[in-house]
Amino acid sequence: MSQEGRTAVFRPDDGRLEAAADLLDALGATPVPDPMLEIEPTGERPPAADYVILTASTGVDILADAGWEPGDAVLCCIGPSTAEAARDAGWTVDRVPEQYDSAGMVEELHGDVDGASVAVARSSHGSETLLDELREAGADVTETVLYRLNRPENSGRSAEMAAEGDLEAVLFTSSRTVEGFLDAAAKRGIRAEAVAGLADAVVGAIAEGPAETAREHGIDVDIVPEEADFDLLATEVIEQAVPSYRE
Repeated sequence: MSQEGRTAVFRPDDGRLEAAADLLDALGATPVPDPMLEIEPTGERPPAADYVILTASTGVDILADAGWEPGDAVLCCIGPSTAEAARDAGWTVDRVPEQYDSAGMVEELHGDVDGASVAVARSSHGSETLLDELREAGADVTETVLYRLNRPENSGRSAEMAAEGDLEAVLFTSSRTVEGFLDAAAKRGIRAEAVAGLADAVVGAIAEGPAETAREHGIDVDIVPEEADFDLLATEVIEQAVPSYRE
């Protein structure tokens, strides 16, 4: 197999990593799968509320597998992949913000949630901004932690490759993947080298949140797709990183 277009991808090793690697291979790149996230469900479920906000397809999958239903709640999903997963679970999605992040969701619901109960169901690493701003809008907000995100101990191959200048591209799909990459590099004593090595790679981030996290740590981000969609991210990055390998 050609080793051109080496592209690091950090999705959880729960089927999504394999699917991402298959997509990169189909696009003409050489995938470097390096899972930076390990999902640990908590067993918690959101309470009955007027509005339920789901922030990621992982949370949708956990709730669907547990047999949870939104009932009469207004179901709100951040991003098209979350909304698609919810619809695949048989639920009606009522609200999806135009901007696929916490700020977009607050803007979407502001003016509608004064005096309403809002249940936010997400990972343990969600920003406090969403909760605080919904409360400022007059909502009675509860947070349910559906799962925790941990970095697998054996991850970090991509950091070593970056430090050696052996990556053509990387795909960051959340702030946690950025932090996991940097943590894995630091554990190996090569953080500065890994960040420097990304300067010659095409760096893609699925949304402005992870892009900003990367920039805060000295990583230049080349591509943020208009929609927070992994397939779109991968396609745009590979088109720039290894255009001659696409058919």
